[in-house]
Amino acid sequence: MTTKSAPDSKRRSERSRHAIYDAAIELVSEVGYGKLTIEAIAARAGVGKQTIYRWWPSKGAVLLDAFLDLGKQASLEASDEAGRAPEYEIPDTGDLEADLKYVVRASIDEFKNPKYDAPYRALAAEGMLNDEIGAEYVEKLLEPSLQLYVRRLRIAQEAGQVRPDVDPRVALELWTGPLAQRWLQRTGPLTHEYGDQLVEYALYGIAPR
Repeated sequence: MTTKSAPDSKRRSERSRHAIYDAAIELVSEVGYGKLTIEAIAARAGVGKQTIYRWWPSKGAVLLDAFLDLGKQASLEASDEAGRAPEYEIPDTGDLEADLKYVVRASIDEFKNPKYDAPYRALAAEGMLNDEIGAEYVEKLLEPSLQLYVRRLRIAQEAGQVRPDVDPRVALELWTGPLAQRWLQRTGPLTHEYGDQLVEYALYGIAPR
């Protein structure tokens, strides 16, 4: 007598969750955040909209989790290709300028990647209108990334490469702020050369040396 195993509800839920993530990312790129709806996400994912509302209160919350998952999957894929565990720190080669330029260039490449551009813009815009989404956006997505810079700058301080009185959390805004502004408002080309200039101006200032 053969016995049938019970359906794995946890696995089924995970499949549904990832189908919803994929649908949200695809649709926001296709139709924009303004026209994105829970109903459209549910239809694309092949789930009932009540399933989505059971897990998330709004389309913004869905998109935020989908974007976080997208970043996690990209990190895992890159790690698998390199044959090592995921890295969540800025490189420390001993050359602060080179390390910062490396990461800023990587950020520029991500900003310009069509896969990330639309959902990232949607979340940034929604975060300014929706306090709850804005707080989650900062807590789960923005601040963890900025803390990587904080830790790298503190290492540089210990090595005597940065003044001890400098607040790393404020200092990093000298390049991350203009970078985000140019990307969001499209005030100029977003290039590696521009990123390099931001790092150089932040580290050495604009007065004659």
